[in-house]
Amino acid sequence: MFKKSIFILAVLMIAALTLSACGTQPAAAPAEVPAEAPVAEEAAAPEETGPCLIIGATYGGPINDAGYNQAMHESIMEIKKNIDCVEIVEAENVYDEAGATTTIEQMIQNGAKMIIATAFSHQDPAYQLSLKYPDVIFEHAGGWMMGENFANFFGKPPDVWFAKGVAVGLMTTTNRIGFVAAFPLGWTLTFANAFHLGAKSVNPDVVTEVKFTYAWGDSAKEAEVTNSLINGGADVITMHVDSPATVLSTAESRGVYSVGFQSLAAQQFAPKYWIVGSGYTLGDKLTWLTSTVLDGTWTPIFLRCSLKEGCMALSEFGPEVPQDVQDQVLQVVDDLDAGTIVAFKGPILDQDGNMVVPEGEVLTDDVMGNVDWMVQGMVGSPK
Repeated sequence: MFKKSIFILAVLMIAALTLSACGTQPAAAPAEVPAEAPVAEEAAAPEETGPCLIIGATYGGPINDAGYNQAMHESIMEIKKNIDCVEIVEAENVYDEAGATTTIEQMIQNGAKMIIATAFSHQDPAYQLSLKYPDVIFEHAGGWMMGENFANFFGKPPDVWFAKGVAVGLMTTTNRIGFVAAFPLGWTLTFANAFHLGAKSVNPDVVTEVKFTYAWGDSAKEAEVTNSLINGGADVITMHVDSPATVLSTAESRGVYSVGFQSLAAQQFAPKYWIVGSGYTLGDKLTWLTSTVLDGTWTPIFLRCSLKEGCMALSEFGPEVPQDVQDQVLQVVDDLDAGTIVAFKGPILDQDGNMVVPEGEVLTDDVMGNVDWMVQGMVGSPK
């Protein structure tokens, strides 16, 4: 009887424990999540599609130089503003051909399918790489080489230089103008010639002296040449070097008027004695070229575009420039755009009195890039 009671008690205890365990079962219920709950979908990371095009851009100097490199950088970055799926990889201070070759090749290895090489010394390295990589599009700024996947783009500065020359011809009191140039290249001589012709059109007594630094970015040499021109009587200074900062600052410190080139940002270095300047504004054209790469319609074209077409811009006039001078310069700009004034229309004589542009003829773009002479009334050697 006693054993039977113990057995019954054990059965009752087991039953009680079983009921207790069953009583805790509802606490596990939250683990039973409905199949349709979007928990997994919400946790998934969004799919990355990547850029629609990677562009590699190379510069010969710093992109904040208030000169050529800054103008090119700002123009190229307009592509990103207009086509946001584009990725732009930049390399500044790429000075020589060997560096350009290494840099551009690395960009291509990292996925660049379009290269924009902006420095003069980058043209041949970029062209050679275009032969090696036929599936990559190459655009070079201001050169002359062309190929199946290699093209050239730039502004058309001669008309702007002529207009700036008009401003200088009206502002000079010594009738002597100084022009600081890097090298005696065809286009550099064309710019200087257009500048002198513009000045001479309103002041037949003006003389333009050109001196070369033989470097695109040698600040010490630029300061030396600028001072030399001022010491020689120039009361207006302009330049064709990568960064105009040194030339402008030197002229400003000596109370001499200056005219800028390359970038509109240059005006900051001549707050008082600035006359006028011009800069490259190629963003819209580069955006268009990029769009043709994206839609597969790109073809190699030799693109040169003007102030009227938006590839260049005239700066604001300086505080010392009279309103009548401003009005006359702007009228010349309109006349150049309309074709009623042609900067290089003959007859034009060189320094030695030789006829370089016969009467009735006009100097064409292909000839401008190969000019090896200076206009009559200029001082300096074009060699």
